[in-house]
Amino acid sequence: MSAQARAQGNFYPCFCYADAPRAIEFLERAFGFRRRLVVPGPGGTVMHSELEFEGGVIMVSSPKSERHWVAPAGQGRSASVCVRVADPDAHCARAKAAGALITQPLKDEDYGSRGYIAQDPEGNEWYFGTYVPGAHWDKLGV
Repeated sequence: MSAQARAQGNFYPCFCYADAPRAIEFLERAFGFRRRLVVPGPGGTVMHSELEFEGGVIMVSSPKSERHWVAPAGQGRSASVCVRVADPDAHCARAKAAGALITQPLKDEDYGSRGYIAQDPEGNEWYFGTYVPGAHWDKLGV
């Protein structure tokens, strides 16, 4: 199977973590990502990695000063990740059991999704739920 066939979609978010090896372990344990590839760097860093979740792929690395990639500094966030899951209740239970910080408990949203929000160890925000982009808004004629 080709790499293109294994990775669905056209967006592959990239994350920079101060402790990328620890972040990868957390993303696997708490959220169910699976390692496809990890390219080790000097001193226990990660040059590049690809983690898969239900056909989608994210990339994780250590900071790269030459590219001005830095880890979150706890000063707020400019982005978060929304991931569609079939069973948000089970996914949330897994995340909790792995020690994920749940910042918004499971709930049914006015726009038809059921989901929750968690933070990874470096403060990135993840929404896991049944949201399908556009579905609710199409019903409203927006």
